[in-house]
Amino acid sequence: MKITPVVPAGRMRSLPQPVLELPGRWVLRPWETGDVPALVASGADPDIQHWNRTGHFTEAGAEERIARYRENWDTEQAAIWAVAPPSGGPAVGLIGLADLDLTGGSGEILYWLLPAGRGSGLMVPATEAVTRWAFEALGLHRVRITHSVANPASCAVATKAGFLLEGTMRGALLHADGWHDEHLHARLRTDSPV
Repeated sequence: MKITPVVPAGRMRSLPQPVLELPGRWVLRPWETGDVPALVASGADPDIQHWNRTGHFTEAGAEERIARYRENWDTEQAAIWAVAPPSGGPAVGLIGLADLDLTGGSGEILYWLLPAGRGSGLMVPATEAVTRWAFEALGLHRVRITHSVANPASCAVATKAGFLLEGTMRGALLHADGWHDEHLHARLRTDSPV
């Protein structure tokens, strides 16, 4: 018996990537060429480099990555947004839905913030907005967040955004300082809204 895909092929690419408004003075919008400095800065930020695998970018490499973000939408591989002020100012962070399995109805949220966006509490509503979009517009069944157990800030974001802690994955991700155990958090479309 064949299982019907949770999200039919072509559904994501048929949707325009939306601008998602957050409470306060921030929006999630598609990455633009003017955001190259933010990607370059992310490669030089020790906190982002410690907890993420973003890599280091030249300006040309950042332009290529932004083009890849657009391509990933069209090929239904990932949905990546810039965290930015609505006035059109520079991006201060990234949030996205990657490791998409549209047939199985799941994906993983990833995020980082430059110092200009940290401490504002904006990653929780950003995570909630992307999760809402994933369930309501895209039609996923399950969204997860994984993070190093040594990163309490990411654990707080996941918990406050309504992602239940499901367990610890031992030695799950290689960071520059060695293998890290990872927490696994998840939400289902059927879970109560936060």
